Amino acid sequence: MLFEDLKRLVNGTQLPLHEVVLSYEMLENGEDPQTLKNDLSKLLKIMLEISDKIYGKKFQTLTGLTGENGFLLSKVDDGLLGEFIHCAVVTAISMSENNASMGRIVACPTAGSCGVIPGIFYALKKIKKLDFETLLNGFIVAGGIGEIIAAKATISGAVSGCQAEIGTATAMAAAGLTYCMNGNIEMVESAASISLKSLMGLVCDPVGGFVEVPCVKRNGTAVGVAVVASQMALAGIESVIPFDEVVDAMKKVGKSLPESLKETALGGVASTPTARKILKDIIENLG
Repeated sequence: MLFEDLKRLVNGTQLPLHEVVLSYEMLENGEDPQTLKNDLSKLLKIMLEISDKIYGKKFQTLTGLTGENGFLLSKVDDGLLGEFIHCAVVTAISMSENNASMGRIVACPTAGSCGVIPGIFYALKKIKKLDFETLLNGFIVAGGIGEIIAAKATISGAVSGCQAEIGTATAMAAAGLTYCMNGNIEMVESAASISLKSLMGLVCDPVGGFVEVPCVKRNGTAVGVAVVASQMALAGIESVIPFDEVVDAMKKVGKSLPESLKETALGGVASTPTARKILKDIIENLG
């Protein structure tokens, strides 16, 4: 699947983008559109239910390095973020901490980036009061963006760094948000492109190999990127580079990253003196 293919089909059939994504999946994989829609509906419902349950809660994570970030942010809202982004960031961080405590999540597209898309879609439900069908249509479009990246490049941090995980999740979230806010296909493409370009080169450097530091807070900040990229696109700001080319560029950047920056916990912040001390303490405590 290419984004250019989707644009061609939308322009040729005059069908809504979410329907074109479902139809394209049928052409590619032989999957019945209604069956796929039902499956995605179940996933979205689960995601929203979990988001509601864990919003701003405290968690007992494996290392104890995180667990209260979502709770702390939920108690402070001085207007710097605005109601929508504040809700989205609290959700994203809470979901990521839920993952770190072995709670139930929807890996969308991965466990390490599991907070970004719930953050956006829960805020759309809670703050914007959008109905489920609108959310589902946006979720389908977000899935189409993820499918393109997975097919053309990768969504694995071990292969291309965190740009492939958080970057993909952010592009998906921005595209879905833009579509839910009545953005056209060009705006959806620009939102996804701006997001992925903004996070290109992002390394995967989990302290001690645990998906907590810097992963939890990274989910929170990525939500902000998604919202800003979407707002820019909805305002008519276009990405100079087409989405398919941005994905190709991300793939090349991923190949050029050293192994130390691809989920090995050997580079980035994972190699700092503080990180090494933390890992030593964790090992001693577990022993």
